[in-house]
Amino acid sequence: MRGKVPHLLHCGLVRAALPIPRACTRRIAPRVYFSTRTRDMGRGIKPSRRFGAQQQDVWSIINEAAAASPIQPIVNMGQGFFGYNPPAFVIDAAKGALDRVDCNQYSPTKGRPRLRKALANAYSPFYQRAIDADKEVVITTGANEGMLSAFMAFVEEGDEVIVFEPFFDQYISNIEMPGGKVVYVPMTPPADGASRNTSAGEWNLDMAAFEAAITDRTRMVVLNTPHNPIGKVFSRAELQAIGEICVKHDILILSDEVYDQLYYVPFTRIATLSPKIAALTLTVGSGGKVFYCTGWRVGWLIGPEELIKYVAAAHTRICYSSVSPLQEATAIGFEEAESRGFFEESKREMKGKMDKFNEIWDELGLTYSDPEGGYFVLANFARVQLPPDYVFPPIVANRPRDFKLAWFLIMELGVACIPPTEFFVPENAHIAEDWLRFAVCKEDHILEEAKERLRGLKKYIK
Repeated sequence: MRGKVPHLLHCGLVRAALPIPRACTRRIAPRVYFSTRTRDMGRGIKPSRRFGAQQQDVWSIINEAAAASPIQPIVNMGQGFFGYNPPAFVIDAAKGALDRVDCNQYSPTKGRPRLRKALANAYSPFYQRAIDADKEVVITTGANEGMLSAFMAFVEEGDEVIVFEPFFDQYISNIEMPGGKVVYVPMTPPADGASRNTSAGEWNLDMAAFEAAITDRTRMVVLNTPHNPIGKVFSRAELQAIGEICVKHDILILSDEVYDQLYYVPFTRIATLSPKIAALTLTVGSGGKVFYCTGWRVGWLIGPEELIKYVAAAHTRICYSSVSPLQEATAIGFEEAESRGFFEESKREMKGKMDKFNEIWDELGLTYSDPEGGYFVLANFARVQLPPDYVFPPIVANRPRDFKLAWFLIMELGVACIPPTEFFVPENAHIAEDWLRFAVCKEDHILEEAKERLRGLKKYIK
């Protein structure tokens, strides 16, 4: 069906039909339908400027394309939800929690004491001090709401927040909600990434450019390690440099470490580098990423009492408290994970999936950026030549090359992935337009099916 645009999708009438866990709905822009009655009222009803002018996001584009693809079922390696269940001991903990009266009622707004204590016990060895479970931990409705709470707590209208590109797209709207201004500092891949396999660690952050971006309105910097979508684990030296710059300019650090149990090289937590850096750092975590349950929406922030109390206050006003039985199950997960060897097994299994899947790039003669952490891999498609007469719908035709590549893979091979230019501002999209992001947190037979379908690229590689 080369060059054909599915009629309904082209008209914008097809909604995503691909089975997607509810956890991912936070990243999919809902369609808004206004009734004729509302329009006829003539009251000038319109959305806020925050949402009224937004173009269709990558998640809805990719999922709608996947639903309309002639090749079904789609192999979905796009969004980062797991293709398998949490470990049995965590599932059993959730089932048991549902039988308890207290676990089916409101939790304290800062989170269930058992989970805060479990997190304090789990993270204290990394910090080489005792974390105060009552004063230095707050439980949030997923890491995303936790980060929104942090921005709401500390960002005023006109304050600036520095974000490194590529970025998790939710950062941007969360910063803008309280009136913040995003200041972008791009990371750059190795120049020869199309001709050799590289390491995610070779994506470089220019520290001079970072410091030059700081103004008297800079309030915070967002750090992500292990990084999505790159898979970079910032080195101790890089984190020390970032931390010292933040101390010098008195800037808060929001360190998104949701993949902190999936690292394949030495991993340093920036809050552990010095007391001065720790005093400025809020560390973000995710039970969904740790225990393969992104739909549970259990996240947390750890930091000094003087910071956490304001995050907790914002969290209280945003959603009051988070899901009680799943907090309890997450607590039990942390209490038992170490003795069961779960964390090491999890790293071993994910690295095995990554290595096995990446064999396809060597087979095809394409290059990739070998991840140091997380479960995403970036593959370079510079050598893939799309048919010059291939017709793309306007929603894709007007986007960078990686969107066209992703569309082509969905429609011609039945493999969904994510175009990473969505995580750059338009002027920096050229940095990533030859790359595509694949999520390997799927069952092994799905990875093998993806590899088989990707072999269909051979005739397009020059």
